[in-house]
Amino acid sequence: MKSVSPATLKKIFEPILGKVAEQELQFLIDKAKCYTLKQDEFLFKKGDASDHMTLILTGKLKIYTLQNEKQRALFELEPGDITGLLPYSRLTHAQGYGQALEDSEVLSFHRNDMPEMIRNHYGLTEALVHHMSSRIREFTTFQQQNEKMMALGKLSAGLAHELNNPASAIVRSSKELQKHLAQQPDSFKKVISIRMEEQEVDAVNEILFNRLSKPPSGRQTLMQRQNQEDELTDCLEDLEVRDPEEVAENLVEFGFSCEEVEDIHHKTGDAHFSPVMHWINNNLITEKMVRDIEEAASRIATLVSSVKTFTHMDRSPEKIAANIHEGIENTLVMLNHKVKNSQVKIERHFDEDLPHPKIYVSELNQVWTNLIDNALDALSAIEDSTLTIETAHDRDFVRVKIQDNGPGIPEDVAAQVFDPFFTTKDIGKGTGLGLDVAQKIVEKHNGTLKLLESKPGHTVFEVCIPFD
Repeated sequence: MKSVSPATLKKIFEPILGKVAEQELQFLIDKAKCYTLKQDEFLFKKGDASDHMTLILTGKLKIYTLQNEKQRALFELEPGDITGLLPYSRLTHAQGYGQALEDSEVLSFHRNDMPEMIRNHYGLTEALVHHMSSRIREFTTFQQQNEKMMALGKLSAGLAHELNNPASAIVRSSKELQKHLAQQPDSFKKVISIRMEEQEVDAVNEILFNRLSKPPSGRQTLMQRQNQEDELTDCLEDLEVRDPEEVAENLVEFGFSCEEVEDIHHKTGDAHFSPVMHWINNNLITEKMVRDIEEAASRIATLVSSVKTFTHMDRSPEKIAANIHEGIENTLVMLNHKVKNSQVKIERHFDEDLPHPKIYVSELNQVWTNLIDNALDALSAIEDSTLTIETAHDRDFVRVKIQDNGPGIPEDVAAQVFDPFFTTKDIGKGTGLGLDVAQKIVEKHNGTLKLLESKPGHTVFEVCIPFD
């Protein structure tokens, strides 16, 4: 494009500048620089100073950010689009990347000429301010949706990981149980060849099922377990039981002692003792596999229940009296993979007599998610990391403090943490809207969200929600 005229601008930018007087558009043309951006050349990069308003005359540009070192497209700019600095904008630095998809001609208007435009060209300024307002609304909506999708992605990935473990355990135990049951016919032959009196059978059954109904309490150390296995192996060897090590391993699992083994031997006699012990061992193996399957299935049920409660999916979206602790606990379940990966110690100081305030449950769960997730990010590289959650009844409020012993937030940026799009995280790891969204949700509850204190080893966020 060899020359730019007011008529050309009106035609290309009709929705934005169509009603602006030609003499005002001529001012814009006279002050601006027209140049060609070659294909793949950057108009701006993240962090560059935003000193220009740029009007796209021809070509096409892509605007994107980086997430996990990969491009995430935001939108494309075409002829008729205006980007960069606008009148009264507080934009100081580029939030993403602008790169030409093809040779593109642009008109660039410098920040230094803005005061004159605002002072002397009201129509042009008004049109650009109106465009800025529309752009802010659209971009904020987009980024808020992006924030929600990123949070959902994190939770989904963690939940998939948490569900995968018990699901794999069920499949594994089911296959092992199937193999074990396939071996039962051979064991059955040995069992039916046993000739025992009814009272002897009842006595053995009583010992076995009494032990199954009362699993050992407390966990043994590796050394304690090994010593007990050695002791039972010696006991079974002395009584000439086949494969004593294998039998002893399962007996220890269910808390059998040498005294009980000797009691069984006394009731069965030498001739039937070994087959009876292997029959008992087969029952213990079956019971163990069934318990593993039950435990894994219960874990899945707990996770599904936590998701249901976390999202409040089966309730109407109204304020209800709810237990704050339940929401926090469900949030910790949803983020459990991150807690385990970072080896963070969770300390709870809950007021168990805390009344139940009326809240939007799923929305407040977003607050706990953002605050706890941020704390876990801060603790990811910290040794002996601790996340402390404290609740208290403070007059007419529920007060919740979330504290971590991470590196802290630098003093010079602490006042900006609730600003939209501000983030201290690396590129691609945050949109800068998490705390802004959390604050808006708390304000919707007529409450407050504050950064009480932050220094190395001690950062505290406080949420206050009124009861009424």
